[in-house]
Amino acid sequence: MDDDSSPPALLPQPPLAPRRGRGAVANVRHRFETLEREAVDDGWAPPAGTPAGAKTEVAVERARTILSRNDSPDIPFDRAINPYRGCEHGCVYCFARPTHAYLGWSPGLDFETKLVAKVNAVEALRAELSRPGYRVDVVNIGSATDAYQPIERQWKLTRGLLELLRDTRHPVSLVTKGNAVTRDLDILAKLAELDLVAVYVTIPTLDARVARTLEPRAAAPWRRVEIVRELSSAGVPVGVSLAPVIPFITDDQIEHVLEAAAEAGAQAAFYTMLRLPWEVKAVFAQWLEAHFPDRRGKVLHCIEDLRGGRLNDPRFGDRMRGQGIWADLVRQRFHRAARKLGLSQRRIVLETGLFRPPARSRGGPLPEDGRQMPLF
Repeated sequence: MDDDSSPPALLPQPPLAPRRGRGAVANVRHRFETLEREAVDDGWAPPAGTPAGAKTEVAVERARTILSRNDSPDIPFDRAINPYRGCEHGCVYCFARPTHAYLGWSPGLDFETKLVAKVNAVEALRAELSRPGYRVDVVNIGSATDAYQPIERQWKLTRGLLELLRDTRHPVSLVTKGNAVTRDLDILAKLAELDLVAVYVTIPTLDARVARTLEPRAAAPWRRVEIVRELSSAGVPVGVSLAPVIPFITDDQIEHVLEAAAEAGAQAAFYTMLRLPWEVKAVFAQWLEAHFPDRRGKVLHCIEDLRGGRLNDPRFGDRMRGQGIWADLVRQRFHRAARKLGLSQRRIVLETGLFRPPARSRGGPLPEDGRQMPLF
């Protein structure tokens, strides 16, 4: 799907300051807004449009369906589950940020502070798996927003989904950078015994200073390496997702991440280049201005070289890897290191012939959470 690839709007003056514990530094205007606001600092109060606080709120939603499907030729699965909308990890580069605009919220700070829990996720999945003629294939959990973000502690939707998939012997893959994945090691180990699960841990950098601003509420890089080790030691197949590669920010980490992941027991690895669809361009540009003002222009110009002169190229194939000399150099470095470390395998093959359709059941009460709010 194409999108507006025009340069980000000029930042309001004075320059936005970093927000402790948050990735985005402000709420950017989303593409469906009919009004345009300009921040003005008169010295008396925060500029209009500036979020008053950065507390996390959780809305509830009853999803009609939980499996989202795709036919993208550059994605290795055709179905996915995202039990949450928005993500408290606050990764500034997240390509899912623009989806918050469909709710009337900003892809900036709103994306990481106004979250939605699909409270009937398990029952919705049970209904879909029990349909006559359902065709089994690997379902990916956490393809857009992280299924192990902090609110999973209260809602436990991911754990419920895994329990259902374990009981029905359905193959599943997970992509995460959340420490909470180790709490479900009991379920993951049972799935692994039947070759029904693979976990991919996202590690774009081992530099703790960069990670604190890039992914402020995700597990620290060293902890993610330990997650790989814990899962691997328990017999759970693990891969590493080196994503995204960001020019002059994380590109120096390719070999270091792969070496640490291989030493910890990873079996597979893949990478993606930074993607800046829709409003993510403005969110990322503001982040650069706040944290790396000395290299903002250099980074954005390199991204334009990778994307055919634009800040985003949504075409299949090119969107994941980029094009040109810089993209070729990254590809060569990644594959050389992966071969040397025994990580040439991109995806872990799972068993698809053991599925047993579930029986329907009625859902139970919602979990207790003092931060709930109505969705509309």
